[in-house]
Amino acid sequence: METGLAGKGVVVTGASGGIGSAVARTFAAEGARVVVHFHRNREHAEAVAAELGGAPVVEADLTDEAGAEYLFTRAREELGQVDVCAAVAGVWPRDDEPVWRLPLERWEETLRANLTATFLTARSYLQEVKRIGHGSLVLVGSTAGRFGEAGHADYAAAKSAIQVGLLLSLKNEVVRIAPDARVNAVAPGWTYSPMTRGELDPALVERLSRTMALRKVATADDIARAVVVLASDELSGHVTGELVTVAGGMEGRTVHE
Repeated sequence: METGLAGKGVVVTGASGGIGSAVARTFAAEGARVVVHFHRNREHAEAVAAELGGAPVVEADLTDEAGAEYLFTRAREELGQVDVCAAVAGVWPRDDEPVWRLPLERWEETLRANLTATFLTARSYLQEVKRIGHGSLVLVGSTAGRFGEAGHADYAAAKSAIQVGLLLSLKNEVVRIAPDARVNAVAPGWTYSPMTRGELDPALVERLSRTMALRKVATADDIARAVVVLASDELSGHVTGELVTVAGGMEGRTVHE
């Protein structure tokens, strides 16, 4: 099915990561011109860009106002205009810390790396939407934001804010500057990626999938395809403010071992 993305300018944040790189490849496979964003992992970002035939690579700290603005200034220079933004960048803290011992420093760092970074990405991208009169923004949340995640309340709170309060506000605001512009979100469940590598052994998959209709872990490509469908005006032109959960029919997380 034709996505209508051929020739479109696309920014993928966090494109050096597992899900981000899959998103970048999937857009490129549809003929889009992709800017590969990264913050720390230049080597992986440049490898992804090479796979895409020499896509432009931009380093930026999206927790910083100037960094987010720089990303879209560079993207506009490289692409002419940014038709689509996939806000994938985020950080999942590995250590399991219940709230009664969760340090304030980690709480603030996690919210900044996820919620603040997504807000600043959206704010900068909407300036481009205002300039060109159209656009599609896809936010990436998490099932942690739907069901919570014991030991990771900071991450769950950040993702919940992204895929509920921020998403629903943005979909109403963006039409003030571009009547057909859209904002949607994808909530991945457990996904094989660098953040979970080494964490998802078969015994764990068996345990965590007890709440899932499809007893398997998603691939990064599963998430990427959902992002691209939502980004496409051809496939999702009358869809906005929606959260698509890609988690095998998950209904929640087990509370007891």
